[in-house]
Amino acid sequence: MIRYPAPLLTGDRIGVTSPSSGVEGAGARRMEFCVDWLRRRGYDVVVGDCMDGTGHVSAPKAARAAELTAMLTDPVIRAVVPPWGGETAIDILDQLDWDAIAAAEPTWLVGWSDMSTVMLPLTLRTGVATLHGDNLADTPYVVPDGLAHWLDLAGATGPVTQRDSGLVADWVRFEDDHTATDWKHVGTGAWSLHGADRLRATGRLIGGCLDTVSDLAGTPYGDVPRFAADHCPEGTLVYLEACEDDAYSVCRQLHGLRYAGWFDDASAVLIGRTSAPDSATLTQREAVLDALGDLDLPLVFDLEFGHVPPRLPFVNGALATIEVGPDAHRITQELR
Repeated sequence: MIRYPAPLLTGDRIGVTSPSSGVEGAGARRMEFCVDWLRRRGYDVVVGDCMDGTGHVSAPKAARAAELTAMLTDPVIRAVVPPWGGETAIDILDQLDWDAIAAAEPTWLVGWSDMSTVMLPLTLRTGVATLHGDNLADTPYVVPDGLAHWLDLAGATGPVTQRDSGLVADWVRFEDDHTATDWKHVGTGAWSLHGADRLRATGRLIGGCLDTVSDLAGTPYGDVPRFAADHCPEGTLVYLEACEDDAYSVCRQLHGLRYAGWFDDASAVLIGRTSAPDSATLTQREAVLDALGDLDLPLVFDLEFGHVPPRLPFVNGALATIEVGPDAHRITQELR
């Protein structure tokens, strides 16, 4: 049974900590703006000590793990969000107090990119839903028509439906404007379905950033088959997105996840929009088809949860139904 944190309400406390990379310079100014943005909307925001941006991590791994554990087990803190992603959050997994986190009242852990390296294991090991949405740096951006803000999902008391926004965007550099709230429009795009004209599939969402979560397969922190057996009689909807790895690497990673049984219970596989590079003889799309094309699974490409904004937030563990066809590009998540 999936355990959902209580709906996030105005006035609730949100904790900010950096389980991976911290911030400095223009990034630190952006964080101050984002914290103020949340406070102006009525949230009580507390910022932790692990925020140093001078290295690739914000603090030693024991300190980062202790601060994240403390925030996730503090009954007053109702959501925890990092400033942004990073590189090596994987190093805190064996430092977290998993028993304390599992025993505590569930708290929303929010983020994406390297944060999925922590959120995915939290859902797999404890059955607590986590929210693959924006990091704090992205939180003030205006959500385009069709998508939901992560605050909307965290505060939802019933189903949430999102649909293809049609937008391809980019971030505004912090150095250019650390107060930006509007995406830079780059072009248009749409979800695409491989191998069929129409799809309706249901399952529990599970996934994250392929570059980082692929390293969890075969470890105690990436047992998707066990999670599916324990929590997903309806099957799974596995969602994955490539950050910066080239197509050869993506192909190898997906084959590894296939060998580890990540797709054995899948009703469909959802692939996020990416700007990661193609390889000399293989495109990113071809890499996915090479690894997963023979599984007789529906594949949906170019959803807005990748490293190309805007962001379509997903709740790990939520029962979801995706519909793709000439007259519908939408996904509905059941959050209670």
